[in-house]
Amino acid sequence: MSTKQYKAIGEEAWKNNVEKVNAELFIFTYGSLVVQLVKDYEDYGAVNKQLDKIGYNIGMRLIDDILARTGVERCGDFHSTAEVISKIGFKVFLNITPSVQNWSADGKEFSLILDDNPLNDFCELPPKAIQDGLWYSNVLCGVIRGALEMMQMQTEVAFVRDTLHGAEVSEIRVKLVRILDEEVPANDE
Repeated sequence: MSTKQYKAIGEEAWKNNVEKVNAELFIFTYGSLVVQLVKDYEDYGAVNKQLDKIGYNIGMRLIDDILARTGVERCGDFHSTAEVISKIGFKVFLNITPSVQNWSADGKEFSLILDDNPLNDFCELPPKAIQDGLWYSNVLCGVIRGALEMMQMQTEVAFVRDTLHGAEVSEIRVKLVRILDEEVPANDE
């Protein structure tokens, strides 16, 4: 499929197949979660890990939802996977469409460039949080990683830069580590 076809599928799913939630409620609820994690762990590195873990668990479940709502089939290569994440996944759940850029020479790494990250709305990080490396929207990295693992792709996903850290755009780097073998659960015939 082409980029335009993926974009059309994402637009159609957003318009017709998604129950909408009040954006401000979602953003403030997410902010409260991050604040509580900071209070509980008192270490920004641990908070990043927890946000990634939460996102991973969400991503493992969201992939089924995306496939059911859109009818998109398993991608044939990592390039089309990147387009589906950008044009369909982000569109369906956050109503944004990051651009796919900065492919590595071997085609196993790319960046998602977010001109607008709704999770960052109404948020300002204290200097200490920035200095100590808090990636406020790190849940997105976990979601991507979890969804891709359910599609048999082991990946490393991390923020490279963020508007909350003073950058012009937010960038998430996605690296394909390996394709996982299909595993049949024990006693499943």
